[in-house]
Amino acid sequence: LRASKSFTAALPGETERNGHGLGYKSVSVGHLEVAPLSPSRLSLGRASSTATSTVAPEQGRPQDYLVLAIFSCFCPVWPINIVALVFSIMSRNSGQQGDLDGARRLGRMARLLSIVSIVLGTIIIVLYISLSVR
Repeated sequence: LRASKSFTAALPGETERNGHGLGYKSVSVGHLEVAPLSPSRLSLGRASSTATSTVAPEQGRPQDYLVLAIFSCFCPVWPINIVALVFSIMSRNSGQQGDLDGARRLGRMARLLSIVSIVLGTIIIVLYISLSVR
C-alpha cells in the first residue's frame, strides 16, 4: 500500500469553501487538477517499480475463452453451450469497453459453462455409442 500524498493547506488566492465553512483547499502532490478522461489513463506520472511489478500481470486483457466456447458448441448440450458463447462475447465486449472486472467475471462464467458443456456432451456421446452398439 502506498501512503497518501494528499494534504490540506490554506493557499493564498486559491482557497474555497468546501461546504463546511472552512477556507481550505485539498491538494494532491503530483496529480493533475482535472480527472483523466479515460479509465485506462489513470495517471500520467511514473509509478514505482514495486507498484508496476505487482500490478503488471493484472493490467493484461482478460481472457474471454471464445475459442473454447465455440468448441463447446459442437457438443450436444445446446442450451448450456449457447449461453457460454453469449457470456464469452459479453466478456470480449466488456474488455473492449474497459470494464476489466466485468470481463474477468464473464470470462470465468464462459469458461465454466464451456467446460460443463464439453463434459456433459462427452458423457452423452459415450452413452449413445455404448447403448447403440449393443
